[in-house]
Amino acid sequence: MSILTLKEDRPTPKAVYNWRVYLCAVTASWAACVIGYDSAFIGTTLALPSFTKEFNFEDYSASRLALLKQNIVSVYQAGAFFGSLSAYATSYYLGRRWSMVGFTLIFLLGAGIMLAANEARGLGPILGGRVLAGFGVGGLSNMTPIYISELAPPAIRGRLVGFYELGWQAGGLVGLQLTMAKLTPTQGVNTTMEPSMSQWMIPFGVQLIPGGLLLIGLGFIPESPRWLFSKGKNEKALKILCWMRNLDPNDTYILEEVSYIQHDLDRFRRDVGAGFWKPFGALKSRKTQKRFLLGGLLFVFQNGSGINAINYYSPTVFRSLGITGTNTGFLTTGIFGVVKTVLTFVWLFFLIDHMGRRWLLMIGSIGGSLCMWFVGGYIKIAKPEDAKEGASLSPGGIAAIFMFYRKWFMSYSILHGQPLLTGPVWTAFYTPSWNGTPWVLNSEMFDTNTRSLGQANAAANNWFWNFIIARFTVQMFNAWGYGVYFFFASMMILSVFFVWFFIPETKGIPLEAMDRLFTTKPTWRAHGRLMGELRVNEEAFRLNARGVNTVDEKAEAAEVEVESRRKDSRAAQV
Repeated sequence: MSILTLKEDRPTPKAVYNWRVYLCAVTASWAACVIGYDSAFIGTTLALPSFTKEFNFEDYSASRLALLKQNIVSVYQAGAFFGSLSAYATSYYLGRRWSMVGFTLIFLLGAGIMLAANEARGLGPILGGRVLAGFGVGGLSNMTPIYISELAPPAIRGRLVGFYELGWQAGGLVGLQLTMAKLTPTQGVNTTMEPSMSQWMIPFGVQLIPGGLLLIGLGFIPESPRWLFSKGKNEKALKILCWMRNLDPNDTYILEEVSYIQHDLDRFRRDVGAGFWKPFGALKSRKTQKRFLLGGLLFVFQNGSGINAINYYSPTVFRSLGITGTNTGFLTTGIFGVVKTVLTFVWLFFLIDHMGRRWLLMIGSIGGSLCMWFVGGYIKIAKPEDAKEGASLSPGGIAAIFMFYRKWFMSYSILHGQPLLTGPVWTAFYTPSWNGTPWVLNSEMFDTNTRSLGQANAAANNWFWNFIIARFTVQMFNAWGYGVYFFFASMMILSVFFVWFFIPETKGIPLEAMDRLFTTKPTWRAHGRLMGELRVNEEAFRLNARGVNTVDEKAEAAEVEVESRRKDSRAAQV
């Protein structure tokens, strides 16, 4: 079997992998473009000469200015934290699609308020607008992965949810390139426009474009069929599911998928009950508590890799390596975005649904940790921060930068006449592993009734740790110096053991079988054992359904098979 062979839980008609499911996933992923752009443009915009002049940054002391910039960046994460939590309520009452519509409108309101800022009004509209915009993207970060995972066939679920991560990187790349300085592959407002109010207003105004496109796109995609089934709207849910799969209602694949969904809902209602507060009751269950904890810890380790310290404070990171100059800081940040976007394509189409989630996370952690140990060791020994302005990097410094970026070396080589190797080492390890995989895992590891609550927990964890990094990175570098890199390296090593012992492989597993997956021991063998059970159950289901002709008879056969499957599962757990 080739590494590029899709891992199917059962025989799947080719019609299932059709343009409709891809269109819905790509359309919903415009939400990630909104998030990516909004996260990326702010840091470089704050450094534009026109922005600093408009708001009189020269009047601030160094400490007050640092605090102000950190607040402008971090209020966005604070808003996103609360937005992600509120999405559980909107999802329960409004559904996945209408929740995304509501949060998009809140984002657009916040983006519009930011445009009211000027020298006379001060930074209040920007701070308030970023809170609202953050609230909107927090809700979108909860709803979008859930929506995509619920419409995706199991074999390509990682790829489709991966479009969310691709949108995030694409939006971030646009945000960075729009405000680029000299030496970059593209020319942004910093080089094509004279310092003026328009120069910094354009990046703020561009936020409205992906938000508007998302709002328009949401008018053309359907509600999640799984959410509709959970609300008893079976006829509408079946119609949308058949449209999404491009199959007839009597097709065995559709009958089996519906039986999975219905019996999973029946099990939850029997064990927990139906209602807004009932999923909170499920938290009394140790297995549910465990998954909530695992979902949150995935984002603890993601942020513990150092990614957001690099995203938000690239100039600080590079100053610690002895690199100075505003343009160089812009350049390295922009190239970082290019490299991450390219590698996200590789992760999306060739890795996530073929290698699976576990191996990607562990390989990324080991490689990324080695890079961080090297960088921290270099700073401790060479003390590059003491180098004079404009001095050339030592061979060790060149190797340290090599751990992060590729094209930076090309420019540095031209400017300083030093032959350099090329290759984005740390970025190559991080991007196909911890960049998007935690979002994929959290979108698929919960059952239908706790999925939005579980994703709210995961998204809130993401934004909380984003906030901590955005708020305290500068203080960490000031207090720890090279120790910051050793901290990130240690976190990545710990994550290897965390994944090996606690995170089962989920590729190809139906959403309704996740309960069985997470209760199968040992964790590192759970995927193989469950896939074997699913194939046996699939053969029995098709044998039972082969001799009957009507939809009702087939549904009855499905119920008999699923009940048998449930008894076998209970016996195995006992």
